[in-house]
Amino acid sequence: MADEKKVIFSGMQATGIITLGNYIGALKNWVSLHEQYNCLFSVVDMHSITVRHNPAELRKRSRDLLTLYIAAGLDPEKNIIYYQSHVPAHAELAWILNCYTYMGELNRMTQYKEKSQKHEDNINAGLFTYPILMAADILLYQTDVVPVGNDQKQHLELARDIATRFNNIYGDVFKIPEPYFGKVGARVMSLQDPTKKMSKSDENTNAFISLLDEPDVIMKKVKRAVTDSDREIRYSEDKAGVKNLIDIYSAMTGMGIESAVANFEGKGYGDLKKEVGEAIVEGLRPLQTRFKELSADKEYINQVIKNNGEKASYLANKTLRKVKKKIGYPE
Repeated sequence: MADEKKVIFSGMQATGIITLGNYIGALKNWVSLHEQYNCLFSVVDMHSITVRHNPAELRKRSRDLLTLYIAAGLDPEKNIIYYQSHVPAHAELAWILNCYTYMGELNRMTQYKEKSQKHEDNINAGLFTYPILMAADILLYQTDVVPVGNDQKQHLELARDIATRFNNIYGDVFKIPEPYFGKVGARVMSLQDPTKKMSKSDENTNAFISLLDEPDVIMKKVKRAVTDSDREIRYSEDKAGVKNLIDIYSAMTGMGIESAVANFEGKGYGDLKKEVGEAIVEGLRPLQTRFKELSADKEYINQVIKNNGEKASYLANKTLRKVKKKIGYPE
C-alpha cells in the first residue's frame, strides 16, 4: 500500500444479503475512495457470531458479500478486500485491548443494550465486548479515517479512547482514527415503516430490497411501499414514505432532489412507485450481472481471498508485533 495516502478501514457483517440502504449509504460511496486513500474493506464475519447463526449460511453469505464488494466496483488489486476471520491478529489484539478497556465504558454502549433486548436468550460476552473487537479492527491497520453512520459513532469514540489510553502508557503505538464524513448517501428507510431505517434483519421482507432481489421482486416490493392517504407528491418530512421513495430515485438515477420532484409533478403514487422500481432495477442490473459472473469464477474469488488475506495479515502483524513488544510479551 502506498505510504503517502491515508488509510480507510470499513466493513460489513455477513448476516444477510446487504440491502439497497447499505448500497446507497455506504458501498456505492466506497468505490470512489480508492484513488484518494489506501482502503481496507473487510467482511467482518467474526462480529457475525454474536447471535445464533447457521454455519453453512454464514459461510455462503460471507463469500457472497465479498463477491458483492467486487461486483459493486471495488477492485481487489487497488483495495484490500478480505475476511476478518482469516487474519488472526484481529482476535489477538482484541484480547490485549480487553485489558485496557473499562467495564463502565462497555456498559454505556447503546447497541449492546438494544441487542440484549432483541436476544434476551443469548446475552453472551461477545455481544458485550463487540466494540473492543471493532477497535482492534480499526487500530490494527493504523487507520486514519473510518466511515461511520450514527449507529457506530459511539464505537469509534471508544476505539479512540482505548488507543489514547494505550499510547499514554506505552508511547506512540496507534494512530488515533478520525470519523470520515464523505459524500453522504441518502438514508434509506424501510418501505413498510418509513420512520425506521431499512434493515436486512427486518422480519417483514417487503420492508427492504436486497441487492440480489430479482427485478419482479423489486417492482412488487416498491409497489407495496407505504405512502399516505394524500395523493400529492411532495418532498417533505411529514410525508416520510414519499420522501423515502424520492431519495431512492435520486440516488439511483443521479438526479438532484429538485429535478426528481419536478419529474413527478402532476403524476400519482402509482407512477412514482413504477418509476422508482424501474430506477432500482436498472441501477442494480450491472452489479447483479457482474455478481453472477464472479460467482461462477470460483478460482478467481479463491485467489482474491488468499492474496488479500495475506496483504491484510502482513499489515496487521506489523502493528501486533509492536504492541506485543510494548506490553512485554517474551520474544
